[in-house]
Amino acid sequence: MISRADARLGVMAATVAAIILVVSTILAAGGYNAPHALSALWDGAFGSVYAVLSATLVRATPLMFVGLAVGLAFRAGVLNIGAEGQLLAGAAAAVAVGLAVHGLPRVVALPLVLAAGSLAGAAWAGVAGWLKLRFGVLEVISTLMLNFVATYLVSWLVRGPLQEPTRVYPQTVELSATVRLPQLIDGHRVHFGFVLAVGLAVAVWWILARTAAGFRIRAIGAGPSAAQSAGGIDPSRTAIVVFLFSGALAGLGGASEATGVTFALYEGLSPGYGYSAIAVALLARLHPLGIILSALLFGALEAGAAAMQRDANVPSVLAVVVEAMLVLGVLAFNRVRSSGRQA
Repeated sequence: MISRADARLGVMAATVAAIILVVSTILAAGGYNAPHALSALWDGAFGSVYAVLSATLVRATPLMFVGLAVGLAFRAGVLNIGAEGQLLAGAAAAVAVGLAVHGLPRVVALPLVLAAGSLAGAAWAGVAGWLKLRFGVLEVISTLMLNFVATYLVSWLVRGPLQEPTRVYPQTVELSATVRLPQLIDGHRVHFGFVLAVGLAVAVWWILARTAAGFRIRAIGAGPSAAQSAGGIDPSRTAIVVFLFSGALAGLGGASEATGVTFALYEGLSPGYGYSAIAVALLARLHPLGIILSALLFGALEAGAAAMQRDANVPSVLAVVVEAMLVLGVLAFNRVRSSGRQA
């Protein structure tokens, strides 16, 4: 008899083999050395301590913040597709406040900067929430459109009121040390934002699983009408509160990126973290603790894809295709595993 654990291992091995075969075929069809490219992918994500601490974990950190933002909203039935815009709003506010309070002690200045980023993200989400309450605008549409507004807002800021004094580069001046997140390990880029993101994931899990507020969130996500009639829960009010907290998490992710990695605001600060966060949250099945692992996977894939482009001369477009195939493989494995459980 084959045990269930052995069956799962067999499915996992078959999935990994299928992923490697498909990815190798894509690379070979493009005229690239598949073994060299896959080796570069692995080395860029896990090949050294530096790769893990300065690439994988750094890229995973903003994905945790925005993944939590999306996951929390989706759990309440709020389709927040605007984490990208909320992240950019948080980054812009954090840099603006950071430039204004750089003379204050770090123990005062840094919390102010992070709070500004969080509040900006919540306010950006609040615009979509108000549009839904006042005019019935679907949040899928409003949050998506607000992403573009945030992108152009950042462009205006770095070419206008926040541009560096020489007016040569479309960016702000760098933040001073007093408003930068401290590095966790000397010589590596991983910063305190990673610890903060993990702590928030644990906190969100505890709130959802162990508190009355978490029950209300789960109830309206499962069925708003039933939650209102049987539980006396106000779906609209609860959804708006969740919307604001979701935006605050994404905004905090932007503040973390600005104060822990980029140290300035510029165009293209986010390579699409807010959109990747949707896949991060869905891959984790909206579970806050699962989002930690999912964000680490995506962080590793993005770090590996960058190394594959740099070391194996694989174009960025093809690197993204390889990344997508790996994600689809993981989803296929989860699907097969779930089917096995139901059987």
